[in-house]
Amino acid sequence: MDVKVFTNAMIYDYDRFIKNGYIRFGKEIVEVDDMQNYKETPGDEVVDLSGYLVLPGFINSHMHIYSTFARGMIVPYNPQSFKDILLQLWWKLDAKLDEEGIYYSGLVSAVELIKNGVTTVIDHHASGMIIKGSLNTLKKAVVDEGKLRGIFCFETSDRFNVDEAIEENVEFMKESSEKHAGMFGLHASLSLSGETLKKVSEVLNGNPIHIHVAESYEDEQDSMEKSGTRVVERLEKFGLLTKNSILAHCVHINEHEASLLKDKGIYIAVNVTSNMNNAVGLPKTKLFKEYGIPIVIGNDGLGYNITRDWMNLYFSQKLLYETPTYFSMDDLYEGIKNGYKLASELLNVKLGKIKEGYKADFTVVKYTPPTPVDETNIAGHVFFGVFDKPDIRYVLVDGEYLMKDGKIHLNEEEIYSAASKVAKKVWKRLK
Repeated sequence: MDVKVFTNAMIYDYDRFIKNGYIRFGKEIVEVDDMQNYKETPGDEVVDLSGYLVLPGFINSHMHIYSTFARGMIVPYNPQSFKDILLQLWWKLDAKLDEEGIYYSGLVSAVELIKNGVTTVIDHHASGMIIKGSLNTLKKAVVDEGKLRGIFCFETSDRFNVDEAIEENVEFMKESSEKHAGMFGLHASLSLSGETLKKVSEVLNGNPIHIHVAESYEDEQDSMEKSGTRVVERLEKFGLLTKNSILAHCVHINEHEASLLKDKGIYIAVNVTSNMNNAVGLPKTKLFKEYGIPIVIGNDGLGYNITRDWMNLYFSQKLLYETPTYFSMDDLYEGIKNGYKLASELLNVKLGKIKEGYKADFTVVKYTPPTPVDETNIAGHVFFGVFDKPDIRYVLVDGEYLMKDGKIHLNEEEIYSAASKVAKKVWKRLK
């Protein structure tokens, strides 16, 4: 086994802090301790990380890689509602994605995720021109070539060929590894008929779903008109509230809906930056906490810097509840740790701690504390010092460098040049 050792590093995993420690690892972490206990072993590859902070590789728990080519895209756009945003922007783009577009969206995303310290991504995919094989195309780009961990699904919707979308989810979920897994993707209640939900319920077989829920109030209104029930009630009726499912947003669910989610092992993925951008409201985390529903944190495909979303969640909840004492750093870090817990279960690995037996997935940042740092205040240093502008120098997955000394393993220039040509083709199809 090739063994690497990080020495003289600050180490923090949102629970334990070592001010001057070392980590010995291969694909998994073998040993973590204070430098005073370090003994060099012949053959180890030793990297001195004096002046660096080692964190678990970041996780994005709700992403849309298909949104990659929206950057710089110009389409007629004057939305008056959330549904208009879908119709005028996102549904125009995803409808015209082919295999080439998916592949380069994935490669560009792999580059950007690595540069932003993300080592695990839970993605929610859509592509109108190709459904069958689309998730394997994503896996090829993000996992096989990008070397990240990825959890993928296809968002089944009445906009697409429902039977093909169902088959794509079912087939992709049949095989998994420590690097990839599948969930059953559904777009949102507002784009799903009762007939489609019934079809899904007949093949779900207890697998977790990944769906947008009550992102805007229009989703609740549509559900009431279709079924006489609210969105979560509608999903419950079809037996779709399965363990380890992700319900993204849940901005407009009420207490009864929250009560239906209690004790089901379901996660709500909050995406506050996107919610603010779309003017749909903010998630009510006090409601989720009251009913014991764990949150995970995503960015809904709005860029790649997940630490921005972590920070915005922290600030927005204080504003929402009009108190500076609500939503502590402990609350934030609990949401981050929940993401690792969910991904660990779906991938059947141990992620998210810098501890013996856990995967050697690290994000290493250059950080010089301007004030004293110890175990009592490291949480504040990370939030206000690191997350604000992460100076990322090393990124590793399974102990393998995806970024080393600031240089990533992929050929960024070549990928971006090719992606730009592909983007032109995609944009041309929008007209």
